[in-house]
Order: sequence, then structure tokens, then C-alpha cells
Amino acid sequence: MTNNLLWLQQWFFDQCDGDWEHMQQIKISTLDNPGWTIRIDLLETSLENEISNRIRIERTETDWLICRVEDHTFMGSRGVFNLNEIIDIFKNWAVSVK
Repeated sequence: MTNNLLWLQQWFFDQCDGDWEHMQQIKISTLDNPGWTIRIDLLETSLENEISNRIRIERTETDWLICRVEDHTFMGSRGVFNLNEIIDIFKNWAVSVK
């Protein structure tokens, strides 16, 4: 099984060209319900013009996720134990559109 956090670190590194990393960002933060949010800037990457279907999964009050691509940004919100799953969704989408 591939470690999703390691994959995300490599994806970030692969985008770094001396300029991209100064203007674009990956932000992971917490929600107060509790949960997580992630925003991955896609401008100036091979994914910037790609479209992704919105995904919404609600299993329980604490086991849920929502992700979408909007304004050249991958955005995800998820329950407290779903951070790895949302990174996996981004990884699978990014790999599938290459």
C-alpha cells in the first residue's frame, strides 16, 4: 500500500521549479466540528485545467468527506479520521488524468 502523505510530498516536490512553490500552496487545516480541510493549488501544474466530479460521502456524523475542484484548486473537507482518504482521492484523480 502506498503511503498517501509520502505521495503528496513527492507531488509537491515535483511541482517545485523555483517559482511555483512561491505562489502556490498546499494547505491542510482543522475544522471545529472536528475535521480537516485541504486546499491544493493547481495553477501552473498539469492539473490546472482538469475537471473533477464533486464527491460527497456521508457514512456517519464523524465519517464523511466532500471534495471538488474549483477555481484551479482541489478542495476537500472531511471528518476527523478521513484525512488519508481525501489525499487518496486527490492522488487517484491526479494519476488518472496524466
